[in-house]
Amino acid sequence: MKISANFSRLLEAFFTDRLMRQRDASPHTIATYRDTFCLLLRFAQQRLKKTPSALTLADLDAPFVGAFLDHLENDRRNTARSRNCRLAAVRSFFQYAALHEPDHSALIQRVLAMPSKRYDRTEVEFLTRPESDALLAVPDLSTWAGRRDRTLLLLAVQTGLRVSELVGLRWEDIVLSNGAHVHCRGKGRKERCTPLRKDVARELGNWFRELDAQPLDPVFPSMRGGPLGPDGVEHLLAKHLSTARKRCSSLQGKRVSPHVLRHSAAMELLLAGVDHAVIALWLGHERPDTTQIYIHANLALKEQALARTTPSNVRPSRYRPDDELLSFLKNL
Repeated sequence: MKISANFSRLLEAFFTDRLMRQRDASPHTIATYRDTFCLLLRFAQQRLKKTPSALTLADLDAPFVGAFLDHLENDRRNTARSRNCRLAAVRSFFQYAALHEPDHSALIQRVLAMPSKRYDRTEVEFLTRPESDALLAVPDLSTWAGRRDRTLLLLAVQTGLRVSELVGLRWEDIVLSNGAHVHCRGKGRKERCTPLRKDVARELGNWFRELDAQPLDPVFPSMRGGPLGPDGVEHLLAKHLSTARKRCSSLQGKRVSPHVLRHSAAMELLLAGVDHAVIALWLGHERPDTTQIYIHANLALKEQALARTTPSNVRPSRYRPDDELLSFLKNL
């Protein structure tokens, strides 16, 4: 059935028909697209003096979409990366509109041709082992909240789970017997299992017994008993960081978010010599080359590469093997 050219009906069909029925999009994707169009409709109401239900597809031409993107960057102070995410949502809608509104194909193609904005990629932040230890030493283990926070931070630093994956954990997702691991559904609905170190499994076991939890209970509940939210994780991390910075001076100049703990886990694996493809599987990355950002960020790895090179002032010489006895001793 052909959808009416009315913009509101087309947008509703985009969410219900394309995203929910055809693509079975995740709640996170739907929420992101919803927020984008809420911003777009409010901007249109201010700029075009039209209510959202009175808009037509012709109102949303390329100059208007460009003005909306400028508004995000200049007025709302969004980064170029956030701007590109909003543009991706708008493009997805116009790709759907192209199937149902061929009369507007020229307008639609001009919007689809709008490029993403390039931006400077900064090196990822991560915590060194002393910095992680300083953070983990802060929670007060004599309190219920302190024991919860310590267990959460330890699990985050060791497994590299995203904050959404941490707060979504249920006790049925954790195996503490032989082959201890945590099972989660990550970005793009990809499921993966991450092994647990013995010390992490032991702390999780102690926490489980303290809660006397059931399989469907959240692993990290709030004070009210419900699952801790992402904002709660950010709050407890900021609280403990303020104390850790007093004990570890190198933390004072770092911006540490829950995602930095994920980067720290990846860096630990990389420094331990774990293959890039394995790290990508560990973190739930879609492509192994995503782990290249950690190589660029770690100076120690670059110094190791430099140590293998020959200084320019050293004369080249022919390789001569060591005496057999010296070779034997060096290989011990």
